[in-house]
Amino acid sequence: SGPVLIFLFTHKACRRSSASNRCSSYLRGLRAKRGTPKFLSVSLASAERIPLEDRTIDTIVMTWTGCSIPKIGTALGEMRRVLKNHGRLIFVEHGRAPDPKVARWQDRLDPFWTRLSGGCHLNRKIDDLLVNAGFRIDRLKAGYIAGPKIMTFLSEGAATLR
Repeated sequence: SGPVLIFLFTHKACRRSSASNRCSSYLRGLRAKRGTPKFLSVSLASAERIPLEDRTIDTIVMTWTGCSIPKIGTALGEMRRVLKNHGRLIFVEHGRAPDPKVARWQDRLDPFWTRLSGGCHLNRKIDDLLVNAGFRIDRLKAGYIAGPKIMTFLSEGAATLR
């Protein structure tokens, strides 16, 4: 019922990539397009420094980004800051597997994988990160999808402020 905000979070490494150039072009196109709804606001910013006032966002959707934000704790703190008291954070993330053998391989490969994949970490445990940042997990569905287990353990759910 309030303004809709589309936020594209990137970090410094991403800003230097061709993906970021496509993103910037897309944003310019949205701003220039005739007929863009007045309630739509589009911004390009870092998740680690969200340029919004405290408690102004109803819902944050985080999909496939928690693995590659350099300072994920800082970013989650910022999300917590801008989320309204009764707001929700909806997430789908890959991360640390519950199987100890798979988790050990994730830990072994993570330093190399992070360099090769633009900052993606294989072993971040999103539910623990959310709880440590002051969120309460209200719904969590987790499990493997098809593919190599070191990359395919997913967590999907919703969280609110504690």
